[in-house]
Amino acid sequence: VQLQASGGGSVEAGGSLRLSCAASLGAFNNGRDSYRRAWFRQTPGLEREFVAAISWAGGTTWYADPVKGRFTISRDYARNTVFLQMNSLKPEDTAIYYCAAGRMVQTNTPAAFSFWGQGTQVTVSS
Repeated sequence: VQLQASGGGSVEAGGSLRLSCAASLGAFNNGRDSYRRAWFRQTPGLEREFVAAISWAGGTTWYADPVKGRFTISRDYARNTVFLQMNSLKPEDTAIYYCAAGRMVQTNTPAAFSFWGQGTQVTVSS
């Protein structure tokens, strides 16, 4: 499975960006709610942190507290693609954003996700 992330860039605080993550292998989807796609982010010197996740089968979503109400994760089933709409961006959202996929995810931690895309840089200036 290959994940291809895109959509990063530089914006001013209060602006918006939309990230996309396309997966190369639809068969990876086991049809269960435990198959999740997610976004994580990482800044230099810090651990990779969870941002948002969505269960592929049921569409259940999870969000980290710092992004609740500002970010929205969604999926396009036919295109096997996940999106992260990021609104009201803040300088503290600056990071490299990674998309991930996992088949038997119970908790939204990096170790639970088996496949990772390359990172895409998001920079928010004040």
